Amino acid sequence: MSNKQDYSLVLITKNEASPLLDKYHYLTGISRGFKSGFNVGLRHNSQIVGVCIFTGVPVPQIMVGAFGIDKKDQAGFWELSRLVLEPNHQSQEHNLASWFVSRCLKLLKQSTKVRAVLSYADNKFHTGVVYAACNFKYFGLTALKKDFWIKQTNGTFRKHSRGPVKNLAGEWRDRTQKHRFLMLFDKKLNCLWEEIKWINPSKTDLVEAYAS
Repeated sequence: MSNKQDYSLVLITKNEASPLLDKYHYLTGISRGFKSGFNVGLRHNSQIVGVCIFTGVPVPQIMVGAFGIDKKDQAGFWELSRLVLEPNHQSQEHNLASWFVSRCLKLLKQSTKVRAVLSYADNKFHTGVVYAACNFKYFGLTALKKDFWIKQTNGTFRKHSRGPVKNLAGEWRDRTQKHRFLMLFDKKLNCLWEEIKWINPSKTDLVEAYAS
């Protein structure tokens, strides 16, 4: 068994983050890659065994709804868009995910402007215990929505990212709801969403998740 003194944080490139995400992240095969941003690697000896990626909030309207912030005034708002840990390290080192995330947040804050960090936990795969352990505030599940999936010539389907769907062959599918978590750094911010007490649905939930 290792101990946390054997781990360190290092900024990494998208190419350095890709192998771990491709192998272990649940969105592999669903999404078409991932957006690079402020990429933090968890290093054990010379090996990257964890990845945490912060990107700008992809849809400005989200922060408009959360804080009433104008679309042109959203510097300092981040989304924790990818988190993954190598399973063996996760299972051997207690609370490694929350330990890693908390230090990634500290590094982000030391490196750039941070007003708030948003993160989602897909309800199909996990409940967000990592973010709750890091003292993110919980704001319930996202609204029920549907996505359009475009039928490909080989009979498979690809999720349509954005834009009109008229005359496209495909089908509408229910979108998985996501647990919403926010970490507020700017004390002047007043979130308009309703905060809810987060309750772990199972005391045996081991989703101190290595992939979120």
